[in-house]
Parts: sequence; structure tokens; C-alpha cells
Amino acid sequence: MTAAVRSTQQVFNLPDLGEGLTEAEIVAWRVAVGDVVEVDQPVVEVETAKAVVDVPCPYAGRVVALHGSPGELRPVGQPLITVAPLDDGADDAGRAGAGGADDPGGEPAGHAVYREEERAGSGNVLVGYGTGHGPAGRRRRRVGAARAGTGRRAAADDTAASTAALPEGHPTGTGAPVPTGAPAVVGDASAYRSRLDGELDAPLVISPLVRRLARERGIDLSAIRGSGPGGMIRRADLDARTGGPAGDGRGAGLAAVPDLRPAATAAATDAGADAGADEIVIPLRGVRKTIADKLSRSRREIPEVTIWVDVDATGLLATRAAINAAQPDRPVSLLALLARICVAGLRRYPQLNARVDGERGEIVQSGRIHLGIAAQTERGLLVPVLADVQRMDTGALSAALAETTAQARAGTLPPARLTGGTFTLNNYGVFGVDGSTPIINHPEAALLGIGRIVDKPWVVDGALAVRKVAEISLTFDHRVCDGGVAGGFLRFVADCVESPAVLIANV
Repeated sequence: MTAAVRSTQQVFNLPDLGEGLTEAEIVAWRVAVGDVVEVDQPVVEVETAKAVVDVPCPYAGRVVALHGSPGELRPVGQPLITVAPLDDGADDAGRAGAGGADDPGGEPAGHAVYREEERAGSGNVLVGYGTGHGPAGRRRRRVGAARAGTGRRAAADDTAASTAALPEGHPTGTGAPVPTGAPAVVGDASAYRSRLDGELDAPLVISPLVRRLARERGIDLSAIRGSGPGGMIRRADLDARTGGPAGDGRGAGLAAVPDLRPAATAAATDAGADAGADEIVIPLRGVRKTIADKLSRSRREIPEVTIWVDVDATGLLATRAAINAAQPDRPVSLLALLARICVAGLRRYPQLNARVDGERGEIVQSGRIHLGIAAQTERGLLVPVLADVQRMDTGALSAALAETTAQARAGTLPPARLTGGTFTLNNYGVFGVDGSTPIINHPEAALLGIGRIVDKPWVVDGALAVRKVAEISLTFDHRVCDGGVAGGFLRFVADCVESPAVLIANV
């Protein structure tokens, strides 16, 4: 390749991700060497210390090099992908002639060169970081089309195969058109190249977790017919093959109990048990490292205290049912009602809507309420933040909660949405537990948690009755207030849960 041809290539470096982030881990390449990419087409999925995002390339052309492999950390400013313009005939001809059909770095002889006008870079940096794109799907799409005899990629067939293999309900799996040139998402470049070269009957595996478990358990994926949409192989298929959680003799009574462990932890534990390993090493980086650092700092710096009380939530559940019956088109969640109660409580007890500035020796109370919602995701515990919830009505708050938690679990929240909270609400009842003593989300000063709501005997007007009972707890920084303030806040919350009229009277 001549120096002139090489000079026309454009190298896209890992962009500045903001929020003090200096590196990212490559999760999966969405393209392979030889693919044609368009401006702003996502080319790689990376995990930062804040979130998982798609990185779009600002250049159009043919991919000539991928820098880095899945699992590798790349510093900001280092090359990610090299792209050559499509109208560079010398480049294509040179690579076709020198590499030949057997050269993986070049195009097969006789390859028909795609021609399209190269568009200028748009300046967009990251999907989910302010570009015009909607949230990217988190599932990976299979490409089943092979290269034709001349080596030309069947783009239309790729698009159809990608859409057909998607689960029902996926944004592009329900008949919605796939844009021309949309990337086929793959777990790694070599698997993608292999399928394009004619392995049409390759097993459909869209999860890197399933691939890893198959390798560790010595399972031949090509011998498995997946139970997922389009024959997609799931983790449950591997478990059934090896007599794992679905058939390991643990008892029929436990079969219906959901596995509430994070996917990464469950995979590591199960894989280690099957392989008979003495130790499992899980790298502490990315989102997991950020969580560990933040919780460790909170425990070191904050003298936290937890108080709790049992509440009769029967009235709150009845209130929610009445609201949803009156406006079925705008239902509200129980978490939204609890968030509304928190807002009212923080207005009455602003000492808890605060943080401690240790360097200045100051307690800073915020006049705005930025509510964090603890959400368990496959990549760890995240606390997305809803800003200025004191300005929202209950319906708007419920909609914002649903949208935000869904984005957090899908991994599409930008880093800015994971910082800046002033108070956190944690619904640990979804894990089937009654109580907890959680660690405060540093640098906040307090966290309210609620356990599961279950039928319990309760004394009502001197008579025993069965009521919907839950335990609520408040963990607070003893530096910002004493027990009187914290107890007053928790008692106010409990009164609102038991008698929602108290909330209405204080709105």
C-alpha cells in the first residue's frame, strides 16, 4: 500500500467520554474488517465506569483495521478503527490484488467495490451522549447472509436475517424497517467474518455470557437447538444440557424461585461450580469498580445510622388503585407514590436533602430535590437520577421513573444521568426481603428503603386484622442531623403511607 493511499485513510480515536472518564473497555465490535460503514454508524460497544454505550464513527468508508479486542481497555485518544474512503480505487484494487481470496486482510479477487458518496463527519461523538440517535438496542443481531461468489456482501439479505433473528418486541424485530447500512451487531469480529464467509448454519448466540459458559462447560453450541426466538441459544439451554439450575435435583419446590443474582455474578458462580474451579477471578473495573470505590468511600467517610419502622400500607395500595381506576391511561406506580412522599418529607426536613463538604467543613443543603433511584442491572447497582422532582406531579414522576429505570437496565443512560443526586430511594422489596441497612450513596446524606409488602396480622382499632404490612428504613449521615430530625422524617413518611390523606394535606 503506497504512502498516498495510506494518507487517505482516517483513524477514529476513542473520544473524550466526559465526566472525568479516561478509558473504556471494548465489549463487542459491531463491524468487521472489510465492512462498509456510514457516518454516525455505531461500530463498537464499550463499557465505561458509568455506563455501556455505542460509539458511532464520524467517517464513512470501508473498515481496514480494528484496534483492540473485546475485553481490552482502551485509553481515550487511542485508535479505535481505521476507515478508507470508498472512492479510493487504488486502495481496493491494491488490497484485492495483493491479498487475494485467501488474504483475510484484503478483499477477494473480483470483489465488486461499493460506490457511494462519502459524507463529512457529523461531529457526533457517542450514542446516548447527546447525538440525535435513539437508545440503541442491547441485544445483538445475527447476520446470516453469506458473501456471493464474487465476494460481494448481500446487504439486503443481511438486513432481513438480522431482523428475523431478533426477539419479538425488539425495536427492529416487529416488522419495523431496518435502515440501509445499519450495522449487524456481533460479539467479535472473527465470528462475524466466519458467518459472512458462508457458515449459514452457525449457532445463533447473541450473548457473550452464553459463549463463555459454553466454553467453560465444554459444550458444542452447534449441537444445541436454542429455545429462544429464531432458535437463539439461551443460558437456560446450557443449563438443561449440563443438568444445571433447571435440572440439578435441588427440589421441585425451588424450581419456580427466580435467580435474583446479577447475571455476571450468577454466570461466574455457576461456571466455577461446573468446572470444579477453586477460585473465580472477576476483574474489578468499569461500572463494578466505580460502585466499589463509591461504596468504600461512603463507608469510610460517613458515620451512618439506620432506623426503621413497620407500616400498614393497606391505605396506600387502596389509594393507588383508586388513582389508576380514575385515570387508566396514566397509571401511577407504587414507587412513584413513595417518591412523592419523600419529596413532601424532604420539604419538611431539608436537613436530609444535603451533603457534607469535608474539605470546607460545611453542610450544604440543596433547595432542589434530585432523586436517585437504586436499580439493579446486569452490570451492577446503578442509581439514575431524576432532577427537580419537586416540580413534577405524581403522573409525571411515575412516567419519569419507568423510563429512567428501563434505560438504566438497558445500559443506555448517559453518565450525566448517574450523578448529582441529593437523596436516594431504594425499593429492596423487589428482592423478596423485609429490611436492609444500605450504604449511603456518597456524597448524599440519606437513603430511604422499603421492603416487600406482605399480609401480616395487625391491630386495627383494638381488633386483630390482616393488613398489607411493610418495613421502611432510613439510613442517614449523623453529621447532618441528629436522631430527632431523622426520626421525624421517617415517622412522617410512615404516616403518609398509612394515611395518604396526610400527604394530600402537606402537598
